[in-house]
Amino acid sequence: MIWSDIPNNRMLKWDEETGQVSVFRKPSNYANGNARDNQGRLINAEHGGGRCISRTEYDGTITILCDKYTGKRFNSPNDVVVKKDDSIWFTDPPFGITGHYEGHKATPELPHAVYRWDAKTGQVTMVTDDIKGPNGLCFSPDEKKLYVVEARTSPRRIRAFDVFDNGTKIANSKVLINCGPMAADGIRCDRDGNIWIGMGGGEGNDGVAIYAPDGKMIGKVNTPERVANLCFGGAKRNRLFMCGTTSLYSLYTEAEGASLG
Repeated sequence: MIWSDIPNNRMLKWDEETGQVSVFRKPSNYANGNARDNQGRLINAEHGGGRCISRTEYDGTITILCDKYTGKRFNSPNDVVVKKDDSIWFTDPPFGITGHYEGHKATPELPHAVYRWDAKTGQVTMVTDDIKGPNGLCFSPDEKKLYVVEARTSPRRIRAFDVFDNGTKIANSKVLINCGPMAADGIRCDRDGNIWIGMGGGEGNDGVAIYAPDGKMIGKVNTPERVANLCFGGAKRNRLFMCGTTSLYSLYTEAEGASLG
């Protein structure tokens, strides 16, 4: 299990066989969201360094897949997900460049946006720039819906988009979930299409909230601290891993993760 410790500019690794935690990569260029591509390679959204989307090759070398759009530098790529067609979708708010805590302070060159990187051409396309503070993102199991956390509204919201044009474009945005007092962050779907969201907001609101595809809350996992990101893992993809403010948590569930994510 690999996860990001953004303020300390490192990535950590937990080994299930030994139970040991070690440093996987330092410096990590303030890597934030991580994913695996369909070939098993690690994909990182990086705040620092090149402010880019990078890929770790089988031999350990790191390839920068994209760091600009129309000649302008990305702000601070935040979260990332890989589709079945090998395209990489990522959010790019300015969170990592507003100060020196999670990156290097800088002036944004681009609007808040969600992008798509095409695996065949290497071309980057802006799929939407009408989200205030795009944060976590994921696709429904059939990849016909894209869910994006909107983190610069009060309250935070989960936006849902229809995916069309052979899975390359999105449209028909709607607010699917109003998060109320909870600060939504990372997001993943299970195989039934339910949406699992890392949340913060104090006692009773820290943990993971679970919503049905229609936006109705159907469950909650309470934790002692805010959960920033999450994913499903394990041999049967039924183990939920949750990145808290200072700790990594896990819970076996009846649900199974929808994709690598």
